[in-house]
Amino acid sequence: MLGQMMDRQLLISGLLEHAETTHPHSEIVSRRCEGDIHRYTMKDAAERARKVANVLTRFGIQQGDRVATLAWNNYRHFEMYFGVSGFGAVLHTINPRLFAEQLIYIVNHAEDRFIFVDLTFVPLLEAIKDHITGVEGFVILCDENKMPDTSLPNAMCYETLLAAESSDFAWPEFPETHGASMCYTSGTTGNPKGVLYSHRSTVLHALASVGDEVMGLSSSSCFLPVVPMFHVNAWGTPYSACITGAKQVFPGPGMDGASLWELIEAEQPDLLLGVPTVWLMLLNHMDKIGKKLESVENVIVGGAAAPLQMIKDFDQKHDAFLIHAWGMTEMSPIGTINAHNHIMEKLPREERYLLQQKQGRPVYGVQIKIIDDAGNELPRDGKTFGRLMVSGPWIVSSYYKNDDVSSFENGWFDTGDVATIDENNYMQIVDRSKDVIKSGGEWISSIDLENAAVGHPDLAECCVIGARHPKWDERPILLAIRHPGVDVDEASVLAYLQDKIAKWWMPDAVIFVESLPHTATGKLLKIDLRKEYENYLIEKENA
Repeated sequence: MLGQMMDRQLLISGLLEHAETTHPHSEIVSRRCEGDIHRYTMKDAAERARKVANVLTRFGIQQGDRVATLAWNNYRHFEMYFGVSGFGAVLHTINPRLFAEQLIYIVNHAEDRFIFVDLTFVPLLEAIKDHITGVEGFVILCDENKMPDTSLPNAMCYETLLAAESSDFAWPEFPETHGASMCYTSGTTGNPKGVLYSHRSTVLHALASVGDEVMGLSSSSCFLPVVPMFHVNAWGTPYSACITGAKQVFPGPGMDGASLWELIEAEQPDLLLGVPTVWLMLLNHMDKIGKKLESVENVIVGGAAAPLQMIKDFDQKHDAFLIHAWGMTEMSPIGTINAHNHIMEKLPREERYLLQQKQGRPVYGVQIKIIDDAGNELPRDGKTFGRLMVSGPWIVSSYYKNDDVSSFENGWFDTGDVATIDENNYMQIVDRSKDVIKSGGEWISSIDLENAAVGHPDLAECCVIGARHPKWDERPILLAIRHPGVDVDEASVLAYLQDKIAKWWMPDAVIFVESLPHTATGKLLKIDLRKEYENYLIEKENA
C-alpha cells in the first residue's frame, strides 16, 4: 500500500524559491576580488540566479550539461550554485589548488562547456587553455570596467551578460535523482575522481545539516564559511542558508587572519567554518592584536583534525566552542559532527576537551561501522581500530565515468580511514589506512602523534610517517617545521612527548624540515615523504 502524499520532487530550485519567499531580506555579504565589500539580499540573489539561467539558455546549454566555476566564496558564485543546478545543468566546481595537469584532466573528463571564473584565476586558465579545447567560452565574474585583457578565447563579462537578461525564468521540473553538482576528489594517487551529487542528495544533506546538534543554523544565525565553495560545496552551507535564512558572510580571497578578523568585527558572525590551518592564522592574529572573538560561539573544523591546543585556545581565549566535523567529497560531505550536547555538559573541562578531539557522532541519514580485513564488524568500544565504512542517501554509489569499484562493498563505501567508535557512537579517525604505522604487530596513529607533537610551543607543523625497521617492521619518524627564530632540537621534542604518548609510540627520529607538502585541500601529502624516508632508519643504523 502506497502512502497518499504529494510526490513533489526535492530540487535545488525549491530551496531558492523558499528562501526568496520566506527569507527575502536575509543578507549576503561578500569580499570581492576587487577588494571592496558587497552586500545584498536573498531576494536579489534569487533574481540574479534566474538571469544566470537565461544566460545558459542563450548559450544553448541543455539539461545535464556541465557548467564549471573557478571562483572564491562570494555572491556571484552563490548565484551560479542555483542558476546552473536550478536550470537542470550540472554545476562543476573546480578546485584552483590542483596542479595544472589535474585541472586539465577534470575539465576534459567532465566535458565542461563553459567556465565561469573569478579574476584571480584567469591566469590559471590562460596557462592551460590550449589543453581544454572542449570549453566553448569563459565568463569572467566581474564588472565591465574590471574586464581584463585576456588571451582566453570567447571571453565574456558576467555582469554584462546578466544586464542583458530578464529576471523572469520558470524553474523546470525534473526527477530529483538528476545530477545537480559535481566535485572531483583531490586524491594523492592517480587522477581525481568525479563525484556527482543529485538534487535529492543535496536537499537531504542540507536538511540534515541545519539541526541544533549539527550546524545549528536559524534565521537569527550569521555564519562565515571559509571552507571553499569550490570544495564539496562549502560543506553544503549555501543550501542550508536557503532553508534557514541565516546571514552569509563570504570571505572571497581574503583568507588570512587580518582579513577574516576585519569581516568578523564588522559582521559579527556567531559561526565560523573552515580547516585548522585557517583558524591557526586567525588565532595567531588575534593574539597579535590582543582582541577577542566576541560574537563567535561555534567554530566548525573539518578537513583535518584540530590539535588539542586549538580547542583550548578557542574556549579559553574566545569563549568559542570548537566542533569537529568529518566527511569526504564522496559524502556531500557531512558524515559525523561533534557538537555540544548533554554528554559534554556533565564532563569536567579537561575531559570535555578530550571528547572534542573526536570527529563526533553520525548525523541522521548516515550509518557508520568499522570492520576488520575480513569484513567482520568490530565492537564499538572506543579502543578497537578498524576500516571505517559509511552508507546513506548522500553518499556516493559510484564514481563519474569511472569503473573503479574497489571502495564499494555491499552497499557500503570504504572511506580509506581507520577509526574507533565508542559506546555512545562517537567516531574518532585514527589514521588513513595507508598512513597508519604498524610496529611489531601494533598500530600507531600518525594523526594522534602529530597532534601531540604540534603542541610543542616551538613547532609550527608536524608530520609523522612510518619508516622501515629491521626488528619492528615500521617505526614512526617525525618531520617538523620550527617556528621562525627558534632553535629547538630533537631532544627537546622527545622530552616534550614523554608524558603525552605511549612509550612505544615515541618517534625513532625527529627531522627538521623547511616545508611539508599538502594536497589541494590542505591535508598533509605523505606519499612522497614515505618514499623519501622509507629507509631512513635502516640507513641511519648502518651508517
